[in-house]
Order: sequence, then structure tokens, then C-alpha cells
Amino acid sequence: MDSRELITRIIEFDNPTRIGWDFNDGPSDLRGCGVRYDNTERPAEYREWGYHDELLKQVPRFRGQVYLDEWGNIWGRLDGASKGEVIKGVLEDGFERLDEITFPHFVHADIDKLKEAREHYQDKFLMGGLPGFTFNIMRKMRRMENFLMDTLLAKDEVLELGSRVESMLAENISFYAEAGYDGITFAEDWGSQEALLISPASWRELFAPSFRRLCAQAHDAGLKVLMHSCGDISEIIPDLIEVGIDVLQLDQPGLFGLETLSQYAGKVTFWSPVDIQKVMPTGNRELIEKTADDMITYLGQGGGFVAKDYPQWDVLGVKPEWVKWAKDRFLAHRY
Repeated sequence: MDSRELITRIIEFDNPTRIGWDFNDGPSDLRGCGVRYDNTERPAEYREWGYHDELLKQVPRFRGQVYLDEWGNIWGRLDGASKGEVIKGVLEDGFERLDEITFPHFVHADIDKLKEAREHYQDKFLMGGLPGFTFNIMRKMRRMENFLMDTLLAKDEVLELGSRVESMLAENISFYAEAGYDGITFAEDWGSQEALLISPASWRELFAPSFRRLCAQAHDAGLKVLMHSCGDISEIIPDLIEVGIDVLQLDQPGLFGLETLSQYAGKVTFWSPVDIQKVMPTGNRELIEKTADDMITYLGQGGGFVAKDYPQWDVLGVKPEWVKWAKDRFLAHRY
């Protein structure tokens, strides 16, 4: 059984021979590849970090590095190293500009690269990346503080913007299907450390329909849907399962509790490291190893669990030997 079949069986709860593995320095059963976005109306010289006068004029109180993304959002950072954050959204001043802006398009030369990746990783479960499932894109275009208010005060505009973003994502999904990929993956942080960012009712009204349509398109094309989210999204886990999410990538399973997550065993697959906040930073070997074992017990019986690393353990102050303790427990497991 190669990695491609293994992960498919894990997601389908179809008697895999072991849990899935996705470790930074290997082994890994999964691979990701994506297409780039471009926008000829955005000056190319602004697409790299720098002190661009024309951009800085639009954010006069900001003194750091800036760049312009393909959507028209201005990003900023002060430390010269981080990935930064949107400091002026392309629609920040109002939805009135929606008909004026040009959405980015895919770099079609990348389609050949997708097919090359499929040929190269024939035995791996290959995922195509999306920039979100509407929310992650929309909240940047409006900026988070505005967009959260929009979900209460400008619902029609939210739905209209969402429809346009959804159409673009649907095209992207078709590219991955054509290239023979196994799944699509995206990241949208829907929770704070305490609760969902909006009410569950608003999520169901404004976002669940587009989630359902995009998942249906993916499934009809033979693609699994893998979603990352940080924060407490416990209020909508049943909804995410219902609309068609196949895999939840949670870096903080301890935020929910493994016993709580276990109620969804057999319904959704979890793709997670040992908790990055409550467990790994402690450096407590007994706790780390026990938690890894418990994750298999609660989440990984008969499928439903892929163990992974966090991409940047060093940023969290987690030492390599602590990471190895968890990894060794995951690698030792067989059904």
C-alpha cells in the first residue's frame, strides 16, 4: 500500500495499515503543490518587500516594509522577516469599488507544473493549495475589523463578494482535478482561543453555502477537501462535516480536548501535531509521549488520523529532541 492509497483509506476509514505521517524531515505521505496568481494591473516592482514610496503614501502612519499582493492589498511588516499582515485592503474604503477592481488570474504556465508534480509524486497523496474558501480572501480585501462588522451590517455585499471569490476558486479546483490531484487544501483561521469569530448562525447563513458548493465540486471531481483552522471552532465542526470537509488540520487539538474530538471519529479525519501550545512547549517527555499515544487511541482507530509536525517548531521554542519524542511514538504505531 503506497502513501496515496494509505491516505485515501485513512480519510475514507477503509482499513489503512497505519496512521498517516507528515513530518518536516520525513517521512511524509502527503505532498502539496499549487498555482500562482498574477494580476497585470498590479505593478511588478511592488510585489516584493521594500520601502515603496507610492505604497507608503497610502498608509502614511506606517513606517515599515510594504508590498502589494495580487489582489491589490497592501501588506506591512516592521521586523523585516515575518510574513506580515494586510495594513490596507483593496476594498477597505467600501464595497463601492468592487466593480472597479480586477481579480487575479492563474499563471497558466503553472498548469504544466501541476501535471509534472503528479507524475513525479505518483505514490504520494498530492494536494493542491487554495488561498482560502472565501473568508481568508475576503477578510484581507476588507481588513478583518471591517469584515467582521460586515457579516452583521452588510450581508448582501458579503454574499456578492463571496460569490465572485467562489467562482475564481471553482476554476482553481478544476485545474487540480484535471491534473489528477487527490485533494485540495486551504487555511482559514475561524476561531479565537475562546470562540468562533462570528456567530454560528452567521457562519451558516453567509459561508456554509459556498463551502458546500466548493466541497461538492471537489468531491464530484474525485478530490478530498482538507481544511486548516486555528482557534476554537468547536461550534461548527458538525457543520464543517455536513458541508463536506474531509480533513481538519488542527495544530491545537488540546484546545478542544481529545475526548471531545473523538466524538467525530469516523466522520472526519484529523491531521495534527501534538498540541503546539499546551503540550510540546513543556518539554515534558512523559506528557508528550502520552499525548501522542492518546491521539492515536482517540482519533486514529480504523483511520481518521494523520500525525504531522508544525512547520516552525523553533519559533515556538520547541527543541528537536522534544519533537523526536512525539515523532517516534507516531512512527512506531501499526494497526
